[in-house]
Order: sequence, then C-alpha cells, then structure tokens
Amino acid sequence: LHERSYKDSVFFRDGVRRIDFVLSYIDDKDGERKQERRKLYEANLMKVGLELETEDKSESEDGKTYFVKIHAPWEVLATYADVLKIKVPFKANDIPDNSQMPMNWLATPFRLPEHIMHPEPDYFTASFDNSKCDFFLIDNKDTFFPPSTRNRIVYYILSRCSYFRDECGDKDKKGIKRLLNNGTYTAAFPLHDCRYWKRSRDANCESDRYNLYKYWARFFCFFKEQPLNLIRHYYGEKIGIYFAWLGFYTEMLLFAAVVGTICFIYGFLTYDDNEWSKEICDEKIGGNIVMCPLCDKKCGYWKLNTTCNSSWQSHLFDNVATVFFAIFMGIWVTLFLEFWKRRQARLEYEWDLVDFEEEQQQLQLRPEYETKCTNRKLNRITQEMEPYLPITSKCARMCLSGATVLFWISLIIACIIGVIAYRLAVYAAFASIMKDSPTSNLQVVGPYITPQLATSVTASCINFIIIMILNLMYERVAIWITDMEIPKTHLEYENKLTVKMFLFQFVNYYSSCFYVAFFKGKFVGHPGNYAYMFGSLSKLRNEECDPGGCLIELTTQLVIVMTGKQVWGNIQEALVPWLMNWWGSRKARNHPESLYSRWEQDHDLQGFGQLGLFYEYLEMVIQFGFITLFVASFPLAPLLALINNIIEVRVDSWKLTTQFRRPVAAKAHSIGAWEEILSGIAILSVVTNAFIVAFTSDMIPRLVYMYAYQPDSQRNMKGYINDSLSVFNISRIQLTSRPEEGENPSWFNSSITTCRYRDYRYPPGHEKEYEHTMQFWHILAAKLAFIIIMEHVVFSVKFFVAWMIPDVPSDVRARVKRERYLVQEYLHNYEVEKLKVQLSLNSSNDCTCTPMIYPSLPQHEVLSECL
Repeated sequence: LHERSYKDSVFFRDGVRRIDFVLSYIDDKDGERKQERRKLYEANLMKVGLELETEDKSESEDGKTYFVKIHAPWEVLATYADVLKIKVPFKANDIPDNSQMPMNWLATPFRLPEHIMHPEPDYFTASFDNSKCDFFLIDNKDTFFPPSTRNRIVYYILSRCSYFRDECGDKDKKGIKRLLNNGTYTAAFPLHDCRYWKRSRDANCESDRYNLYKYWARFFCFFKEQPLNLIRHYYGEKIGIYFAWLGFYTEMLLFAAVVGTICFIYGFLTYDDNEWSKEICDEKIGGNIVMCPLCDKKCGYWKLNTTCNSSWQSHLFDNVATVFFAIFMGIWVTLFLEFWKRRQARLEYEWDLVDFEEEQQQLQLRPEYETKCTNRKLNRITQEMEPYLPITSKCARMCLSGATVLFWISLIIACIIGVIAYRLAVYAAFASIMKDSPTSNLQVVGPYITPQLATSVTASCINFIIIMILNLMYERVAIWITDMEIPKTHLEYENKLTVKMFLFQFVNYYSSCFYVAFFKGKFVGHPGNYAYMFGSLSKLRNEECDPGGCLIELTTQLVIVMTGKQVWGNIQEALVPWLMNWWGSRKARNHPESLYSRWEQDHDLQGFGQLGLFYEYLEMVIQFGFITLFVASFPLAPLLALINNIIEVRVDSWKLTTQFRRPVAAKAHSIGAWEEILSGIAILSVVTNAFIVAFTSDMIPRLVYMYAYQPDSQRNMKGYINDSLSVFNISRIQLTSRPEEGENPSWFNSSITTCRYRDYRYPPGHEKEYEHTMQFWHILAAKLAFIIIMEHVVFSVKFFVAWMIPDVPSDVRARVKRERYLVQEYLHNYEVEKLKVQLSLNSSNDCTCTPMIYPSLPQHEVLSECL
C-alpha cells in the first residue's frame, strides 16, 4: 500500500518532502562520459543543498528509464528567494475593494466559484529577505512558497550548476540545458500535482490541475470567465498573461462582431435598392450590352447579364455601411490596445510585477552564448570577466541573417507571382470549358459557377498549400539563423525570433490578399492595347476584375485563407499532441495505476518547449491582421474570429492542462514584442482600409456619378452601368487577341460592330479616341481626397482616444503608492520593535547606555556598543 501511495503522489518515499523537479535518463552501455557527468552534476546539486532520490530503472514501466527526484529544502528556497527578490506576503491587504459593478447579478451565469477565481487571499507583499524571516507571514515552511515558485527556484539552480571537477576549470560545462542537448539526461520537468480527471489521493496535495481542468479546460465552460489567478498560481505569470490577453481580445471582438454583423445585415436589407444590379440583370439593358473578351483567343464575346449573380453578391459587402465599418474598426483597434494596457497594468499590480526587475530575468546569459563566445571582457557593473561576441563577428552574423530573411521573403513573392501566372493561364482554359459546360445544368449551384469563381477558388487553395509548406520550412530556418546570431539573453532571443517569424508570416499570409486588393484589375490596358505580365511575348494577359467588382474576389480570398488557417490550426494544435501522447503511453496504459507513477505519466506527455507560447501569440496576431487590414471587404471577419477564439481559449487550455508536461513557471509583466507589432498593424490597417474602399470597391465611382454625372440631375443610380462602360470598335482588335473560331456564342454575328469594357475612355471616332475622359480624372481625384480625409479623421480620433485614456487606471496607481508606503512603514515598525526587544534584554543586564535608534544595525554590533 505504501509503495502504491508514494507512486501516485508528488512526495518522496517518506511522504513529507515534496518533489520539485524530476530528471530522467537512460543508462547506455557506452555512456561512460554521460555517467561521469551525471555523477558530478548530482554531487554538485547536493553540495548546493538540494536533496535527491533516484528511482531505479527496474521500477519504471519500460525497464530502461531512471528518474531522479529533486527536493529543495527550506534553507535553499529561502536563500534563492532572497537572491531572486521573490515577493512574499507580510500582511493581509486591508484596502477596501470598492470595484462593485452595477447590475452585477447579470454576470452571475458567467462567474466561477470564489475559491477558483481567488485561490488565495490578497496580501501586501515585499521582496523576501532571509535575515527578516519573522517579518513575513510564514505559517508553514513547507507550503510558504507555492509549487510554481519552488520549481522556478530549482530550475534557476539546475541551469547554473556545473558538471566539472573543481580542479579542471572548464567554466562552460554547466546547466541542465547543455546536459539535455548532449543526451546526458532525456528530460527535466516539474510535476503536475495530480491526474487531470480526478483529485489526488494525498490530502496534502492541492489538486490545482484537476480544478483547472474542471473549471477552465473543458469546452462546455466556454461562456465562463477564466480563473486567471489560478492559472498564474499554477503555471506562472508568463502563461497567465497570455491567457489574460487572449480572453481580453476575445471580449473586445464581441463588439466588433456585433457591428460587423449589423453592417452585413444592412447590405442584405438594402438588396432591393441596388439599382446597378437591376440594370445588369435586366434583359433590355444588361442583356443588350456586348462585352469585349476577357482573355486572348480562348474567350468569346459575352453579355453583361451573365454576371447578374456576382453583382448581387458583391452588394452584400460593397455598400455604404462598409465605409462606416472601416472607420469604426480603425477606432476599435485603438480602444482595444489602450484598454489592454490598462488591464495589463491592473494585472501587474495584482500579480506583484510592478517593479519586476527585468534585469534579473534577462541578465541571465543563455548557456549557448557562454559556450560559443570564447572571448572575454570586463563587465563594468559586476567587475567580472564575461564572454562577449566581437563586433566584426556580430555584424557578419547580422548581415547573413538579414540576407536569409530577405531571400525567403522574395521566395514567397516568387511563389505568389507563380500563382498569379497560374490564374492567368487557367482562366482561359476554364472559360473555354465552361462555355457550353455541364456545370450550367446543375440545378442549384450551376449558375453560380463562373470561370472567375473557379479560377479564384483553385488559386486560393493552391496558395494555401504553398503557404503551409513554406511555413514548415521557414520555421526551421528562422530558428537556425536566430541561433546563429547567438543572442545574449532569453529575452533578446525571443524578440529576434518574434520579429523574423512575424515578417515572414506577414508576407506569407497577406501577400495574396494585397494582390487582389491593390493590383488585380488595375493595370489591364484596354482592347487593342492590353497589358501583359512579363511583356507581350508571355501571352499572359493581366487579369481583369470581375464585372461585379474586385471586392467580392477579395472577400473570397479572405474567407478561404482565414477559415482554412483557423480550422487547420485548431486541428493541428489539438490532434498532434494527443496522437503523440496516445502513441507514447500505449504500453503504460495497460499497467495498473499502482505501477504507473506520477513522474512516468508526466514523462510520457509532450514537452512545452521554449517557443510554446510564441506560436500561440503568432497565430492570434496573424488573425488580428486579417480582421483589421482587410475588414472593409468582409464585415463578418470579426464574427469568424470571435467564434474561432472562443474555441481557441478552450483548446489551448485543454492542451496545456492535459497534453503537456507542466512548464517551468516564468515571470513576464507584458506580452513583450507583440505589443509593438499590434500597434504597427493597427496603424497600417487604417491605410489599407482607406485604399480598399477607394480603389477596390466601386463606392467612389458610384458617388461621383450620382452627384456629378447623373443626366436627369436626380440623385439616383439610373444609367450608371451604361456610363461606367466604354465602347471599342471590334474591327480594331488585334489578331493575336481575337477569339478563335467556335469560341463566340451563337447569338454573335457580323451586325455587332462594337463591344464594351470597364473604363472611362473616349469612344471610337472621337478626336481623343481611347484616351481617358475627364470623368476618369474626376473619380481619381475623389478617390485620393477620400483616402486623405478618411486617414486624417481616423488618425486624429485614434490619437485623441489614446491621449484620453490613461495607461494605468487611477485606482491602481493609488494602490501601488499605498502599498509602497505601507511596506516602508511596516518594515520600520518591525525594526523598531525588534530593537526594543533587544534593548529590554540588554537592560536586564544592567546596561545603562543611550538607546540606539539605528534600526538597521545588526544585533551583535548593538550589543558590543552597550558592553
């Protein structure tokens, strides 16, 4: 029974000392050097004061793996808590919390139980000082430091402990990371405190993992708030901040989704006022307009009313509400970023990160940096010799890394150009196949499948596959070049990798959308003088926009890339770790629980790598780009993002709680480099949306027509279609561009002498034939004016809002000051009390000296003064 209970708990065999960390290794036949390293390393760990207990391989289920369990006794924890300036409680918080929400009862269904939301009472905290132990609220030394702090301290020691003999001063040989890299140990991880689906049998165990799973990681909790304090308590601040940000982003998306849906519904309800679509669909107007061929040789003449459906669809997204929504999103982004800064400031206060010294975290050199930099120089601050990278080597590495990133980005652009060439080549093929195609006989979807749509969908899918393949390859390259630059600290490493990965992903995911939004249909030329990609010899004529407008194509592109990415991302995130764990633990699952110990269960889970959170952030920031940069073309994007994020929060939490080993707790007081990236996207989004409304949608040409060119001076859109098409003389079309025999439809005959095309040019026979008309320049001026006005309006509102909203809420600022004041006051009182006790002890020895009011003097000095 004892055997069984100790294996299913997080304690040593004595049932008292807690396991703070576990190392595992497999003893190779030829691994004498590894054995030697382990022996030295473990001896050095014991010298530092850690206690070890080894489980023999005969005890493990595979019969090969040894497990070393590590416990940090109180003296070690206290010493390093002092070194790491860990904040600990000294008094219960007595500032009344007046933040009662009005209409609080409405939120009851979304609330979690109080013991889950606030697992521990609120305390005033101060940095731990080993010499003043009785100042802090220490009830029980075993439970004073929570497990997340304990594993952080032990990891700090593990990553700095050496594995060489004192006599051979090879200073580089230290740290658990190097031992893992060279295979001395196979894994190092802190333990989860119980199985996720049931509480631990041990009464001394908190079972936080079970609570997290029950109240947070299950999908049916999707409408509940997140237990952020419990997440922080269990996983540390870095992971806590990520989930706080993700939750906040999802809440803010709700507002954007509601407004976007209203704009979409507006487009749906004003369906019948859509005069230009009625004209296109009208047999007498659209049915009589003969359009010029859309590609060389393989495309025939066509009637305008064949695009009836796509012009109706395009109205759903291309209406007045879209402009309003684009402006709204520009302001929403600012509100999101500003309110997040406030939420972050509140978390910093609640989680004791206010004067979190980034230095202690970041001045820890990466072990890789120490090994690879053989040169040494004097550190001016610590006055010790430390490794450094010569400036020449640094520059060479930076240049190589910059060139690599540029090469990969140009590779993507080349792929995008390839996809465009595919669209041009295939469009002609689709057009000739579909002319008398079987698809038109399909009952429901037949009329909707146009050559444009077929080309768009297949190109988007090919594009999506290329994106995924390039992603997998670039990921390795980015990590390789960041390693090659040898960043000095972990923070620097993460920031460099973040910027590289983001630049690449930015081009990768957004380039196709940029092409459709800003290049397609803008450089077409006109009949008789078409523009060709790669010059006229290539025979790849530049694409024209669908007569319904390019906006509907941008919408298609956005929906395919965005939903494809989100669905694929969620499947990959949830399925891959689950399958790997299922496969890894297949043998062990047959053993009774008494043999399958806590540490083996965790050993069979996936490791949560150093970049685990990085990919989570990346995925969300790319999504943030989709819903801000191109939102003018698809008002439902925030709604899709909202649905995805509600699932995402639960998938991430489920994955972290059930499929991964417990990560080492790490501190972080913000979302790091991502905040700058989000601000950059926010500014760029105003520009892209202004351009989409002006150049991609047909909003401006319609308004110009209505107010300046409507012949009856009535404010309506009658006659707009006729006005927006120019006339071309069929006999002037070059032979290379003319439709081949049999490509023209049956109704086409020699009595038709002219065809129409989208542009504003003078008709044949005019003195300036085929040059741009005055209306073209008028519309261009209106477009540019609109861009300038919209940008100025949105930017001025953005900056005003940002200026209005303080980054730190006033009550948080007051509480921080109050806490600092109280810490000083209590420390002072504590010292004075201590002195009084001391003096009273002395006075009993008949000491008649003036009392010393030097609260900070150590005890023996005061005594000697008296003597």
